[in-house]
Amino acid sequence: MSQCKGVREVGYFDCAGGGQVMVDGHYAYIGHISAPHGTTVVDVSDPRNPRRLAELSIEPGLHSHKARAANGIMLINYEIDPAVKIPALHNLQGKGGLGIYDVSNPSKPEKISFWKAAGTGVHRFTFDGRYAYISPEMEGYRNNIVVILDLADPAEPQEVGRWWMPGQWIAGGETPAWKERGPREPRCHHPIRLGDRLYVSYWHGGGFILDICDLSKPKMISAVDWSPPFPWPTHSVVPVPFPIHGHRWMLVADEDVLPKEYDVKLEMPASLWMVNISDEKKPIPVGSFQVEGLDGKLHPQQTACHQPVEEIRTTEVPCAWFAYGLRILDISNPHTLREVASYMPDPAPGAKKVSSNDVFMDDRGLIYLIDRIRGMHIVERI
Repeated sequence: MSQCKGVREVGYFDCAGGGQVMVDGHYAYIGHISAPHGTTVVDVSDPRNPRRLAELSIEPGLHSHKARAANGIMLINYEIDPAVKIPALHNLQGKGGLGIYDVSNPSKPEKISFWKAAGTGVHRFTFDGRYAYISPEMEGYRNNIVVILDLADPAEPQEVGRWWMPGQWIAGGETPAWKERGPREPRCHHPIRLGDRLYVSYWHGGGFILDICDLSKPKMISAVDWSPPFPWPTHSVVPVPFPIHGHRWMLVADEDVLPKEYDVKLEMPASLWMVNISDEKKPIPVGSFQVEGLDGKLHPQQTACHQPVEEIRTTEVPCAWFAYGLRILDISNPHTLREVASYMPDPAPGAKKVSSNDVFMDDRGLIYLIDRIRGMHIVERI
C-alpha cells in the first residue's frame, strides 16, 4: 500500500511511463519514456478525476520524454532513444530536434514546426513562453551543448545564442581534456533561466552559472564540480528564486546512475546539494541530503534524487527521488536540509520498485509525480 507522510492522495492518472510532467493552467503535459507513446495532454481541472484529452505518438527508436507549454504553445523533444546505438541503421538520422505545437485548444494539438538538431537530438529543455533553453547536439560540436531559441514566431524558431563547455567545439579546433573525469564525456543536460542568469547542468561536467544579459553572448560566471571525487553525473542546477537568511542559493542534484564502465562499489548514494551563490563567482556547497539509512551500505542504483521541482515556490521543495518516491525537503536551514513530508506510491504493475522520475507543483499547491514505468500520482501537502 502507498505510504503518506504529511501529504494526502488526491488523484491518479493511468498512463505509460513518463520522463516529465508540467502543468499550465488546468492542463498537464506528460512526456513519455518509450515509443509509441509520445506526449499526453490531461485535463486536471478536477484533480480527483484527471481526464485524457489528447495523445501524440512517436516512431520506434525515438522518444519525446520532455514536454513544456506556455502561452498556448507546447514544445516536446525528439531524441534518439539511448538504447539505439547506431542511428543510421534505424533510419533515425535527422529526426532529433524540437517539436512545436499549438495547444490553444489542448484537446487538439496542432503541429506548427520542427526545429532540427544534429546527432541524437534534444535531451531536456525549459521554456518561458518566448525563449526555449535547450540541450541539443549540434554540427561541429562534441555531445550536447546549450542553445537558446527565440519562438516569437513559432513557425520560424530562431537561434539567438549558444554556449558550450570548453573542449566541445571540435570544428573550431578545441581539444577535449576530460580523461580525468572518467569514462563518460560531459554533455549539457539542461538549462534553467532565472532573470538574466542561466543555470546549466552538465552530465559528468558539473554545473555552470551563465550571464545572459546579452542572449546572443552567454558568458560563464562560475562553475561547480565535485566529480571527481564523486562519480555521479550532475542532473539539475535549480536556482532558489528568493533569499534565505539574506543569502542566495541553488540546488544541485546528482543523478544516481552509473554505466557499467565505472567499476566502483558505491557505499554512498548520490546527493542533493545546497549551494550558496551570494557571491556568484564563488559558489560554496554548504549542505546536502539523502534519505536516511542509505549511507554506508551497498545500494542499488536509482536510490537518490532524480529531479527537484524546477519552479521553487517556498522553502518546502518537492523532489522526485527515484525508488523512494516523493520527498519534500525543508531548505529553510541551508546547512541542514530535512525531510518534512513524503509519499511512497505502490510500484507500477509488474515493477519491483517505484521509479519516480519527475515532479511539478501547480498554482493550487497540488504536486504531480510521474513514474517512469507507469502512472501519474497527484497529492497535496497537509
